[in-house]
Formats: sequence, structure tokens, C-alpha cells
Amino acid sequence: MFKEERHQLILDEVTRYNKVRSTDLCRMLNVSEDTVRRDLKELADKGIVRKVHGGAVANSLIPREYREQNIDHIGQKRGIAEKALSLIEDGQLIIIDGGTTNLELVRQFPEELKATVFTNSVPVAHELCTHPGIDLFMFGGKVLKSVQVTIGMDVLHFLSDLYADICFIGTRSLHPALGITTTRREEAQIKRKLAEVSAQVVSLVTSDKLGTIQPFRVIDLEQVHTIVTGLLPNDPMLTPFREKGVRVL
Repeated sequence: MFKEERHQLILDEVTRYNKVRSTDLCRMLNVSEDTVRRDLKELADKGIVRKVHGGAVANSLIPREYREQNIDHIGQKRGIAEKALSLIEDGQLIIIDGGTTNLELVRQFPEELKATVFTNSVPVAHELCTHPGIDLFMFGGKVLKSVQVTIGMDVLHFLSDLYADICFIGTRSLHPALGITTTRREEAQIKRKLAEVSAQVVSLVTSDKLGTIQPFRVIDLEQVHTIVTGLLPNDPMLTPFREKGVRVL
């Protein structure tokens, strides 16, 4: 069983029962106590669970939807984040939208990076609070609890006075004809404004989101400068995006 599969099963148990015991996980997963201990530590480090004596409990500060998104495609998200680091330079003003792949990106920021980051994401802000070289600003507003981002007119007003070098936009769906779409109108408004005030727009997207469509339009594909995926450069899924002139990493 792959590590990602074990993590998903652990998450299922924690979501269902709000806690798990290490001994039960050893039997269920047919692995050693050391393996379970490492798995729980990794999930705890990501804020998905909280380690306790003899097992782990659900992190009640993080909604179920966000915990599930965070564990899906962990390996692919790490690879995407590693590639996206090449787009970041010292001295940039960076906007980082919500989303679990964007969260993985900031987790990989090198300590020597010196930049200014604006974000509407509670987990991203929390992750960067201790980074020594990041000047951190968070857009205030109503918190959309299910995905841990701020929304509303306060965020839009703040953005009207801002201009960023680069924006990493959270992407739920990316389609070659319809661009980026999302599930909530309030999110779409904020994401659209994030892109509008940025010199470059970057979409970090796992392969399962390519070619999919959600109800609310964010921006057209022509407004996206770079797509970073976990696929090989010559993968046929990327051809329609490259043909539209989008840079693909």
C-alpha cells in the first residue's frame, strides 16, 4: 500500500470517528508501529490531525472539506510546488490565493527568500507567520470557513489599491475553452480581482482538475500566463492549453 493510500484511510477514520488509535491503525493497515507513527507525524505537521498519546484526533480548527482536499494528491502537489518555486524571485510582491496546492508551495519557500506576500488564505498566512524573510499581509473580510479564505467587499476594496508581480491563483477547475471556473460566486469575484491586479497569473493545478468546469467563471485562459502541473511536458492533456499560448511547466 502506498503512503498516500494509508494517509487517505487514516483521514477517513479520523473524519468518521474524530480519533484513531495507533494500535488499530497497525492492524487495519498491516504496517508497523513505526510506520503509523511516521504517517501520523506527517499528517500532524500538515495540520490535518493532532497527535495525542496513543494515536491522533481530528484537528477541529480545519473544516472537513479542507482536510480532505489537503490530503488528495499529496505527492503530485509537492512536485507542482517544487516546479513553481522557479517562478519566485527575491523582492517580488506576491499574491497567494487559497488552495491546498498553494499551501504546499509556501511550505517549500526557502528560508533565505525575501519577498512580500499578500494572501486571503488563513492556512497560508499561518504557515508564513514564522518565515524570517517574508513581509506578510492578509486581506481582511468574512472568512469562508469551508475553504479558509476571506471574501467580500473589504477584500475587493483592499485589492483596488494593490499591484502585484505575480499571483498564484487557487484553481478548482481549468478548461482550455472556459478558463478557470469555481463553485462559489463569492470566490470567483475575489479570484478575478486577484488576477486583475497582477502582472503574472499562475495556476497550480493537479491533473484531475484539467478539462473540468464549475458553475462560476473566474478568468479566461488567455489571462493565465503559466500553468504548473504534475504531468510530463509532452502529456496530451496539456496540448490544448499550450496551443492557446499558455506557458506550461
